Amino acid sequence: MKRQVARFKRDAEAEAFLEQDLSNLDFSKVTPVHFEFEPKTERVSMRLLKSLLIAVKAKALAQGISYQRLIRQALERAIGLAGPQPGN
Repeated sequence: MKRQVARFKRDAEAEAFLEQDLSNLDFSKVTPVHFEFEPKTERVSMRLLKSLLIAVKAKALAQGISYQRLIRQALERAIGLAGPQPGN
C-alpha cells in the first residue's frame, strides 16, 4: 500500500521531503494550486442578483477559494489572461 503525501508548514521540510525516493507515495489526491503573487490594488463595485451572488459563493466554497477570487478568475479567463483553472 502506498503512503499519502505529507503536508508541510515550512519550505525546508518540503525540500528535505523531495530529496528522498518518492516512488512509494500515492499522488492520486494531489491537485494543482494557483498562486496569486501580485498585490490587488484596485476595487470594483457592482450590483448582482442575489441569486447569482449566492451561486457564486456556493461554487467558490466548493472549490475552496474566496468568492472574490472566483470572480477574478472568471474575469481573467474572459479576457484571456489566465490559463485553465483546476477542475476545468
